[in-house]
Amino acid sequence: MTTLTDRPNTALLVLDVQNDVMAGTHNRDGVVANIAVLVDKARAENVPVVWVQHSADHLPRGSNGWRYVPELTQEEAEPVVHKRYPDAFENTDLEAVLAGRKVGHLIVTGAQTDECIRSTLHGAIVRGYDATLVGDAHTTEDLSQWGAPAPDKVIDHTNLYWQHHTAPGRHAGTVNTGSVNFG
Repeated sequence: MTTLTDRPNTALLVLDVQNDVMAGTHNRDGVVANIAVLVDKARAENVPVVWVQHSADHLPRGSNGWRYVPELTQEEAEPVVHKRYPDAFENTDLEAVLAGRKVGHLIVTGAQTDECIRSTLHGAIVRGYDATLVGDAHTTEDLSQWGAPAPDKVIDHTNLYWQHHTAPGRHAGTVNTGSVNFG
C-alpha cells in the first residue's frame, strides 16, 4: 500500500553485513544465516536483492573490514549501494535503484539495529515506501557501557515498535525469516 505510484514490487534490502560491522554483534551467525535464507528465497522468486555497504574513516572502502561477510555472496547483477550515513537513502543512489525496479515495499535486514537499520526504516517510510523489518535478521553490538540497553533488548524493542509503526497510506511491520512473503 505504498504511497509511491507504479511501485508494485518488493525488494530485499541487506544493510551493512560487513566484516567489521558484524564483528562482535549479538547472534551474528544466526542473523547471517537468516539473511542467507532470505537472499536465496528472494533470488528464487526473482525479487531484487539490494546490497548496502557503509564506508567511513574507520571503515575505508576496499578494506577487508569493509567487505561483506564471506557467508553472503552478491551476484554480479545485484546492485550495491554505497553509503556514508546511517540512512541508506541519504546521499546515495538507493532511490534510483529502487525506482528502476518499481519497488515500493522493502524487506529490511542487516546491521546495526540502533543506527543504520532504524534510520533506513524511517527513511523509507517518510519517502513513501512500505517497510517490513525481519525481526530475526538484524543485529547490533553491545553498547551498554555507554548507557544503551543490552543488544538483545535493543533488537526486541526495535522489533516491537516497528511492528506497531504507522504512517498514512504506508505499512510498517515486523516478521521473522520464516514468515517473509515477497509476493
